[in-house]
Amino acid sequence: MAEHLPNQYPARLQVDYPEHLGQLSTLLRIPFSIPIWILASLLPVAPAIFLSLVAEGAIDGDAATGIFGAAFFLPLVLMLLFRRKYPRWWFEFLLELTRLQLRIAAYFELLTDQYPSTDEEQSVLLELDYPDAEELNQFLPIVKWLLLISHCIALAVLGIIAVFVLIVAWFAILFTSRYPRGLFNYIVGVNRWYLRVSAYGFLLITDRYPPFRLGP
Repeated sequence: MAEHLPNQYPARLQVDYPEHLGQLSTLLRIPFSIPIWILASLLPVAPAIFLSLVAEGAIDGDAATGIFGAAFFLPLVLMLLFRRKYPRWWFEFLLELTRLQLRIAAYFELLTDQYPSTDEEQSVLLELDYPDAEELNQFLPIVKWLLLISHCIALAVLGIIAVFVLIVAWFAILFTSRYPRGLFNYIVGVNRWYLRVSAYGFLLITDRYPPFRLGP
């Protein structure tokens, strides 16, 4: 795991800025994405991309919530509440699954031409800090969703804006083969915000409230 500063948030995301993007790949990004999306649909929905896709209307919120709650959230809440344990294998699985889903998101959002790998990090650099369950408030997961209402409202607005940003970026790449840096930073920032909210409210790796910002 990469070194990090003590004041850094326990969930961190960076995406390498591409100097050149393929115009044909960008033009056909949706059909090119179909195989990897089929793979992703067969896996449990990872928290970070779950939030972004629901906000953008790409998946049905009720269905995704049911899948996510049954697979991850409720068992984790119970383990923290009654056993004060966060198994390492559980954390590692969630980490790798979230990485995969964010690589898929980065590809779909035109942030990279690299077809999402199922195991290599590629240009999407994501780190989560393994929590000490004894230091986590065992009762806080019960109400974290309530504390995140303001974040959900903010993310809904950011997600709507992101749709228009992606449309502009798509045309820009078709004509210039470059992703405008400001638009690139915005999309990465929204993904970073979603990740932090997920780390706090759904992955439950920290009790540190997520900041209201797009930057690192």
